[in-house]
Amino acid sequence: MKDFMQENMDEFLPLREVVFKTLRQSILTGELKPGERLMEIHLAEKLGVSRTPIREAIRKLELEGLVTMIPRRGAEVAKISEKNLKDVLEVRTCLDSLAVRLACQRITDEQIDDLKKACDDFVLATKTGEATAITKADVKLHDVIVRATGNERLQQMINTLSEQMYRYRFEYIKDSAYHALLIEEHRRIYESIAARDEERAVAEITQHIENQLYTIRKHLHFTE
Repeated sequence: MKDFMQENMDEFLPLREVVFKTLRQSILTGELKPGERLMEIHLAEKLGVSRTPIREAIRKLELEGLVTMIPRRGAEVAKISEKNLKDVLEVRTCLDSLAVRLACQRITDEQIDDLKKACDDFVLATKTGEATAITKADVKLHDVIVRATGNERLQQMINTLSEQMYRYRFEYIKDSAYHALLIEEHRRIYESIAARDEERAVAEITQHIENQLYTIRKHLHFTE
């Protein structure tokens, strides 16, 4: 968590924003686990700040749905909900299907090269075994596709959804058993977009998301 704190301090942000971003990142990456109590005194000591910015950060995190206030218990990291997972992935399927269709129509040769490089970078990231690096590489790959649509409103909607998806994506990616499948799925998505084959691209991205739903549910021990 202190590493996150230092990274954010380097951005010259107000202290309250640094604390908020640090706690938020710790939740998204799983350092602060679902159901874990957020003790103001403990967090203040750990980050070397007063309780005031901790309290402000917890309030903002509650508004984002990342923290839950429990009567007579206080704040805790929000538990991961299967319903929320399904809701997010249903919307993501629709938005990503539109994104790959538009990308097939509008992607430039330079962006095709960028997408190929993003696929290669993801492979390299998996070799590090570092979940945060792999997750960032995965996000960057999908960002190339979204930028290729040329639709700024769609980019905003997908970016907002991506923030909500981050915790689930991290759960999916941190298990190395699924890396080979992810690499293959990315390759097929790249090939379909490079060939400007809209129907194949939609089919590949839909299968990619369905596989994520299955894997995350299995990893988090959700039942049918």
